[in-house]
Amino acid sequence: MIRRRTAFALPGLLLARSAFAVPAAGLVQGGLVRGRFAPGTRLALDGKPIRVGPGGEYAFGFGRDHSAEATLTVTPPGGRPEAQRLAIARREWPMQRISGLPPAQVTPDPDALRRINAERERLAAARAVDSARTDFIADFLLPAHGRISGVFGSQRILNGEPRQPHYGFDIAAPTGTPILAIAAGQVVLAAEFFFFGQLTVIDHGHGVNSLYAHQSAQHVAEGERVGAGQRIGAVGATGRVTGPHLHFGLSWYATWLDAQPVLPPVTG
Repeated sequence: MIRRRTAFALPGLLLARSAFAVPAAGLVQGGLVRGRFAPGTRLALDGKPIRVGPGGEYAFGFGRDHSAEATLTVTPPGGRPEAQRLAIARREWPMQRISGLPPAQVTPDPDALRRINAERERLAAARAVDSARTDFIADFLLPAHGRISGVFGSQRILNGEPRQPHYGFDIAAPTGTPILAIAAGQVVLAAEFFFFGQLTVIDHGHGVNSLYAHQSAQHVAEGERVGAGQRIGAVGATGRVTGPHLHFGLSWYATWLDAQPVLPPVTG
């Protein structure tokens, strides 16, 4: 069972005999890894540099179908690069069947497809934001109270037709239930999308961002800074849904991550 909280790597581990460690809880398909090394440390994951904050803060993640290993290269302040092989645990993904969706939302017409493609570009741009914020390092808060109705990674069968996996975490709740920011950050997208309905994306720094979809109301605008636990919207049933719920997404740049292990337990 995956731990609910992500432990932080201790700076001292980096200096002792040139060793270093990352939180084991995140070394899994869909996992988020975040922590601190000594200030001035440089990091690279599979050869690609990772942003490190002034206090040594870092974050990276692994997608749903990531391979069995990755290589993290750590260069301590004034030291030599040291590579560590990370074993990425494989996960089994459930199947989820959803029926009763309007046919046009399962197989969109050409006009809708053009809109969907334009929205994908907007969302990709929002998720690509690479800010120096370090809000991601704090413990995350629960975005809404309700019942778990969908989990990350499940293979979706919509109206009997196979579709892409579910890259979010769903909390079913009555329309109007408050939606809260899981951490401080800046709103990088607030719009109405074909599939997601009323959608908000918040940047928490270093590529870590959170997504809140199907809202009945949005209380923040693009460019606005928000605090942890701030009410940013309300649960609804906009977009492609069969009932009111929050579709919550967590990602590291373009990589969707499983949010449930790093959130508090869901309560109704």
